[in-house]
Amino acid sequence: MGLLEGKVAIITGAGRGLGEAYARLLAREGAAVVVNDIGKREDGSPAAGYVAESIRSDGGKAAPHVGDVSTVDGGQSLLQTALEAFGRVDILINNAGILRDKSLLKLEEADWDLVVKVNLKSMYAVTRPVFSWMKENGHGGVIVNTSSVSALAGNFGQTNYGASKGGVWGFSNVLTEEGRKYGIRVWTLAPAALSVLTAALLPDEAKAELAPEHVAPVVLYMVSELSGTRTGHCLFASGQRIRELKLVAAEGIPGRGRNAALDARSLAQHEDRIFRPEPALTIADFGK
Repeated sequence: MGLLEGKVAIITGAGRGLGEAYARLLAREGAAVVVNDIGKREDGSPAAGYVAESIRSDGGKAAPHVGDVSTVDGGQSLLQTALEAFGRVDILINNAGILRDKSLLKLEEADWDLVVKVNLKSMYAVTRPVFSWMKENGHGGVIVNTSSVSALAGNFGQTNYGASKGGVWGFSNVLTEEGRKYGIRVWTLAPAALSVLTAALLPDEAKAELAPEHVAPVVLYMVSELSGTRTGHCLFASGQRIRELKLVAAEGIPGRGRNAALDARSLAQHEDRIFRPEPALTIADFGK
């Protein structure tokens, strides 16, 4: 029996790439999958419909959804699709996202607004109705939100993308606390994998190493009983590299009471306690 037998999963941006890999693996493990994607294939047909039909042809259960998940109406209709097709929802994977890379001084307002809308507002538009349904029906659930090392470590030319994905990380941290009492577990995922945008630039060996299928088992672990009651963690996953990412604090200067003065010169004198001795990870470290 599969790890997700009897479960229903909603996956946004599942018409290609990482989302498609998640949909196919979860379906093979027994889940009924709602495949959301607003995009189209090269022949003009809906990508979501193609993936859903392919899953069904392989003996799985899937339903397509082509609505815009960056809108409240689109998020509500996505939940409705899951309920009409399969009667419930146990898993939500917020995977949809776009890039509009430019350095800040070249970045126009439209590219800022679009990236933030698709990558961050969709978290609200989709998660709110699904979270509400999970809470009201008392069965708990698992939500996986997609962030990026571009936000957590920084990457040149991605202020809009980094801001949106940093918002996802904060969203997940708060949602973790709100979901605990209802048995709703929350994960953050920072994946690195081959995409349509990067495929033409990479050699075959790198393409194989960065295949989305290497990230999919990490998601399966997150949403299945294999991860037990874990919640509130952020995992980086790419190829065979998997690590937890978390916020850490240095020793710091202890409180001195309300009347004790602390000035800039004393801060400079105690830098060894304010800053951690280990260097912060950079975007390059995630390729090692």
